[in-house]
Amino acid sequence: MSIRPILIHPDPRLKKVCDAVPDLSDELRVLADDMLETMYDAPGIGLAAPQIGVIQRLIVLDCVKEEGAAPQPLVMFNPEIIRSSDDTSVYEEGCLSIPEQYAEVTRPAEVGVRWLDRDGNEQERDFDGLWATCVQHEIDHLDGKLFIDYLKPLKRQMITRRMQKLKRERARL
Repeated sequence: MSIRPILIHPDPRLKKVCDAVPDLSDELRVLADDMLETMYDAPGIGLAAPQIGVIQRLIVLDCVKEEGAAPQPLVMFNPEIIRSSDDTSVYEEGCLSIPEQYAEVTRPAEVGVRWLDRDGNEQERDFDGLWATCVQHEIDHLDGKLFIDYLKPLKRQMITRRMQKLKRERARL
């Protein structure tokens, strides 16, 4: 397994709509393992393939944050939200592609998701709480949408400028 570099906004690859994964290969399973390793190393609770420059519908997540609790990594190929609640919740979201920036985002409080697991089996599950927020955030990435796209234009531009500055600073290192 290897840790992959995470793209920083603004990067055109983060705004692309991803292609469906046609069929699972060992290469894609290795990619999923690399993504989990990258996510845990960052550290984060979710990562989408476009964040490492792969324009395919693959996300990984693990929202277990309690100290000493067993990890519960989820790998989702071609995830899709098939139902969502009318109730909403507000979470302060962040993103590994937009480091050190956080903002409150309102999303459905509960969602039902269908996806293929790493063995190609179709799975379906309902999520709530942090898991619901995270899975929606990651699926947004597959559609070229970032959490800052939910913000007012001024706040979004301010965060984008900070990221441009961060990328310039990193380029000088």
